[in-house]
Amino acid sequence: MKESVLQKSDTTKEDLGFFERIAVGVSNWSERWFPDAYVFAAVAVVLVAIGSLSIGASVKSVAGAFGDGYWSLIPFTMQMALVAISGYVVAVSPPAAKLIDKLASLPKTARGAVTFVAFISMSISMFNWAISLILSGLLVRAIARRTGLRMDYRAASAAAYLGMGATWALGLSSAAAQIQANPTSLPKSILDITGVIPFSDTIFLWQSLTMAGVLIVVSMLVAWFSTPTEGRARTAQDMGVDLSVPDEVADGPRRPGEWLEYSPLLTLLIVGLGSIWLYNEFTTKNPIYVISGLNTYNFLFLMLGMLLNWRPKRFLAAIAKSVPSVAGVLIQFPLYGAIAFMMTKAVGADGATLSHHLASAFVAVADSDSFAVVMGVYSAVLGFLIPSGGGKWIIEAPYVMQAANELKVNLGWAVQVYNAAEALPNLINPFWMLPLLGVLGLKARDIVGFTFTQLLVHTPLVLFMLWAFSMTLSYTPPVMPTP
Repeated sequence: MKESVLQKSDTTKEDLGFFERIAVGVSNWSERWFPDAYVFAAVAVVLVAIGSLSIGASVKSVAGAFGDGYWSLIPFTMQMALVAISGYVVAVSPPAAKLIDKLASLPKTARGAVTFVAFISMSISMFNWAISLILSGLLVRAIARRTGLRMDYRAASAAAYLGMGATWALGLSSAAAQIQANPTSLPKSILDITGVIPFSDTIFLWQSLTMAGVLIVVSMLVAWFSTPTEGRARTAQDMGVDLSVPDEVADGPRRPGEWLEYSPLLTLLIVGLGSIWLYNEFTTKNPIYVISGLNTYNFLFLMLGMLLNWRPKRFLAAIAKSVPSVAGVLIQFPLYGAIAFMMTKAVGADGATLSHHLASAFVAVADSDSFAVVMGVYSAVLGFLIPSGGGKWIIEAPYVMQAANELKVNLGWAVQVYNAAEALPNLINPFWMLPLLGVLGLKARDIVGFTFTQLLVHTPLVLFMLWAFSMTLSYTPPVMPTP
């Protein structure tokens, strides 16, 4: 088996297409050199600590900020963990499984299958990034089980990740847009600068929706051209991936005490209560503000997951299987909270924080015309070290939004600049790959060659659109919430 795989991979470079050559070459390199996602967050802590010390902050103040900030994101950490859990529970429900099998039967060619997975992943991510990750991963496994279709499992798995690497931050589950739309989620240090920014001024801008559409089309084209042909493909079987379907939950109780676990009665009662609450929320309040709330958002998908799994026993089994996918969130988000405090609380020799110095640097090198590109590049670079949409926004927002105010840049578009740029490093940073890789049975190094190829195309395209669309928007002062 190994010999045949090596023979397939020994194709001369001249036989490969341009995008395919890049994808395969980077894949070979990453197999040896890619570290664990935790290393990225830990390195970021060290770099920020050094940065704070370099401006004259004392060791005591830096260490104090680190400790004080470590638990500062606990509510948000739980909210983001539930986004992943609720998405998983919906994606593995029986109705979703039937949908996946039907979708898996549609592609006729291997390259068409990879491109189809890319479309599904990015489309779903506009509504829920967690469902996109899990459902797309299960779709790849279902297609890979088809006989007679020799699909490159690496390329298809990378396509399943494009929702996180291209479009998720422009959709409803954008962490930055969610935070900005919710005064209860906004730290005072950000609220005083930006006020509340509703979805209508961020993800529902026509400029943002157009950018998402362009990225979907371009990403599908890159996925098509970077996918190895069937003769050179490495299938799941070639890579030793187990594609067997998990055991189903038993049809009925084995003892009387388990009756309620297998009965839909409790599910119907709880979902009924939840539905009444949701109906009241959406009919008595602005629906945009309602869906903007992370608690409401998670509640909606947990109720849906409960209903689709029907029996409490199946629902609990899905919850248990989803927990490993949030391990990285639980252990790394506290580091992001600590980073935010070190940047905003540790005062240097001149009485200013590292955050203040960065804001000053922004104002010095950018103007209202170049702000989108400068901020986009900075956010993307920082994203390589801090792979977190919400956590990184809390770190960046105080100084980038202050700079946006001073330069009279549209605040809603500044959020979208961050969102679009935030997705770029996701294409090669393994942090958000973890839930998907767990489903696929792969390592980040297996797919990063294909996602890196997407990054090469996305970076100039995204930066150009950020600059061009910024010219179509005007500045409006921050809107503070009413007491």
